[in-house]
Amino acid sequence: MTLLHDRYELGELLGRGGLADVHAATDTRLGRRVAVKLLRDSAVDHTDRARFESEARTLAALSHPGLVTVLDAGLTETADRPFLVLELVTGPSLARALDHGPLPLGRVRPIGRAVAEALAHVHAAGVVHRDVKPGNVLLRTDGAVKLADFGIARIIGDLARHTRTGHAVGTAAYISPEQVRGAPVAGAADVYALGLTLLEALTGRREYPGHPAEAAFARLSRRPEVPADLPPAVRDLLLAMTELEPAHRPNAAAVAVALEEPAPPPTVPIAAATPPAPERTRVRMRPAPVVRPPAPAEPPPSPAPAPAAAEPEPEAPQPSGPTLQDRLAVLRARAAEVPQQQWVLGTVALLMLLLLVVAALAP
Repeated sequence: MTLLHDRYELGELLGRGGLADVHAATDTRLGRRVAVKLLRDSAVDHTDRARFESEARTLAALSHPGLVTVLDAGLTETADRPFLVLELVTGPSLARALDHGPLPLGRVRPIGRAVAEALAHVHAAGVVHRDVKPGNVLLRTDGAVKLADFGIARIIGDLARHTRTGHAVGTAAYISPEQVRGAPVAGAADVYALGLTLLEALTGRREYPGHPAEAAFARLSRRPEVPADLPPAVRDLLLAMTELEPAHRPNAAAVAVALEEPAPPPTVPIAAATPPAPERTRVRMRPAPVVRPPAPAEPPPSPAPAPAAAEPEPEAPQPSGPTLQDRLAVLRARAAEVPQQQWVLGTVALLMLLLLVVAALAP
């Protein structure tokens, strides 16, 4: 068992990069599990050491939940093999997870969002990762996502180069078009590489396979093939992230926002054990007869006005003295006073009297 720096007991090999190997290790002083990134014996010249030291200083200046934390470093000139002590991430890389096939969109979304958030923090600090790929995305068993390997990261505006002349910077299958052209790079290069990484996670295939030179130059002649059956918002995002021109790509912070899970539709609570409403029997009813209110009674006809009483005709002038009727009445009264035996005589006298009256009245 190798004891490094009289403190770190190296264990199993976790992975191999371009310049260094990563071992699981035990910090014998603190009794904790760590990861040790150790520069290989074949890569100890000045250029390799400078790049290694650059990664240590870059990571030490950054602090974010989506980045692997630097715990210690051995960078002295007297050290035979420079090393970095990092937090141990328990879980596979995204590249190892894709050995079993593509991942569902519901799993790719949080992975992409976590890496985009970490890149937004890195870019805000003026650093470009320059090697975003599935192998550098670590998936912790508790669901956390970590971006690792800042070995070729570069400070924006720093003209110092830690690569040999003629050597490509980055992994050919994921580098941006501007990296292929040798143009200056910024955060847009990491966004492009993340777009290809997410596309590979969804499809299970590398978009630009083949020989490094062939893979690198292929992106200059054709755009990535993004499946048409992806949700429109995700498809548009991947196309925007892999635009040929850096200025046309969204920044990392915008990518993180776009990869947020869509809000679920609001749910309405359902009342528990509500019995179904009984079925209703429909009865066909005849329409009720329309009862119309009786017509108002006509007022009785007003009685015809009584004919005006005829004015009495003026009586003919009567002769002065008792009339004939008066005289007859007197005679009847007197006859009633006459006894029975004298009635005949009275009658005769009366008749004679009448004759006298008639004679008196005759002209």
